Amino acid sequence: MAYGYASSQPGLGVWLILAAGLIERMIIAFWLNPGFDEAYYFLYTLHPALSYFDHPPLVAWITALGPWLLGGAVSGFSIRLGSVLLYTGSLFWLYQTGRQLFGRRAGFFTLVIASIIPIFQVGFGVLTLPDSPLLFFWTAALSGAAAEFFPRRSGLPSSFSESGSYQPTWRLALISGWVGLACLGKYHGFGLGFGLVLFCALTPRFRPALASFWTLLGVGLFGLALSPILLWNGQHDWISLRFQSGRAVPASGFSALACLGAWGMGVGFLFPSLGIPLWWVTGRALLAGCLRPLRALRPTDTQLKQGLILSICLPVVLGFTLMGGYRQVLPTWPMPGFWGITLLLGYQADRWWDRWAGGVRRWLMASAVMVTCLLSLGLLHVSAGILQKPNSYPWEGVWAIADDPSTQLIDIEQLRAGFSQDPVLANALQSADFVITNHYFLAGQVAMALTPISQKPITCFSPDPRGFAFWSQPQQWLGQNALYITSRLFQDRPESDPLPPYANYFERVEPIGEIPLRRAGEIVQTFLVYQATYLQHPYLWPTELPTA
Repeated sequence: MAYGYASSQPGLGVWLILAAGLIERMIIAFWLNPGFDEAYYFLYTLHPALSYFDHPPLVAWITALGPWLLGGAVSGFSIRLGSVLLYTGSLFWLYQTGRQLFGRRAGFFTLVIASIIPIFQVGFGVLTLPDSPLLFFWTAALSGAAAEFFPRRSGLPSSFSESGSYQPTWRLALISGWVGLACLGKYHGFGLGFGLVLFCALTPRFRPALASFWTLLGVGLFGLALSPILLWNGQHDWISLRFQSGRAVPASGFSALACLGAWGMGVGFLFPSLGIPLWWVTGRALLAGCLRPLRALRPTDTQLKQGLILSICLPVVLGFTLMGGYRQVLPTWPMPGFWGITLLLGYQADRWWDRWAGGVRRWLMASAVMVTCLLSLGLLHVSAGILQKPNSYPWEGVWAIADDPSTQLIDIEQLRAGFSQDPVLANALQSADFVITNHYFLAGQVAMALTPISQKPITCFSPDPRGFAFWSQPQQWLGQNALYITSRLFQDRPESDPLPPYANYFERVEPIGEIPLRRAGEIVQTFLVYQATYLQHPYLWPTELPTA
């Protein structure tokens, strides 16, 4: 491993890791079919707004970047390109933060660890999700805080007076702006702001930051960054904030077993050889901080640096892990906290290196090889069905198609070809006034398939319409003809029922075709297409949108 830590600039090893990771993530982004959430966020790009029902607006901008750069191409790769590029910047910010806090070699180890962890690679670095812009600005704010509170310069640093006391600087305003932009990516950003305030409040040396002019200016920048969210929510009865805050309210009693399951799921997505050490260094640093008053009146710089990381990251990690005890927690929810805690593991790896260089090298290399093999196997199965049963390969598969959830990630190119190559479906699409589906995520997949060949508006007849409740009005489709598209997997009706559940809303509904989607020579999902003539009365969405 080449560290080059004597230099003030990133060494060759840093640039090689960033470049290799970028290439690997581009390959995954190209071959992986779009997921439900990703396709739904593509719908955001078709409905530009200051904010959205379930997320702030940055995910729409990041999703739209790829199609804009690629001349309007709509594919899994194009909608992910913004996330792929942005994550490279997040990794570089993280490296810079580790170098600022603990030295260049610790920064390098932090970069290596973050580049290996699979959920970071895919969840933050490939998929177009709100986490991608959140993580970029989260890391920028953390890097700014490291430079503000722990500058590494010869002589007296700008944030300390000649007497050695801390003097707030302009960076506080910039950090506040970064926090606001993190919130514009995902509401997790408020946890980042809380952690920074908590650190300053608990650390007497840095309490002047809370009452400084620069912080006051930063509050203004924070509000300016949040203004799109505030303006949109103010016009829509604060629906987004009510929706997201409702998730924190326990829907049932607390289960220790479910909480343990959420913890284990997190370790699995982090990969055990890295997830368990991340929890270990967290507990070690927390214990050291709790025992510090018993050992010394004044904390060391290292203890303060660990305190900065724990103040920002631990509330997110513990909060969402404990939430797993009373509701389902998505794997990405606690991960911004673990992203920052990689700084602690990078610092610990730096200390281990001096005593067990060979062991550290084998640990990281083995983790990287295993993660790469598992990701490659998963990608080959999702895209080519190498494990599915039956298949067209010379070996027998192990996963029955009916039990394989990866079939829900559809090949939008096949769906698009089904409409463009079948004259009956092409004519029906051309003559329809609008398109409907029965699930908001299916609407995203259908939109990705149809947008390059048709500009027909798409809506959703569902008790959970999500953003559609703000993108259209039920009455606007009265008297118009529709194309109803669903999949056999989500058709919401018995197999014996020949018509969809919305037939009584129209004068006439009739099936006009099916589009089979194949993988490894076998049909893995079938889309059903109906012609619906003359909407007689509107499909009304529920007066109360879901809060979970």
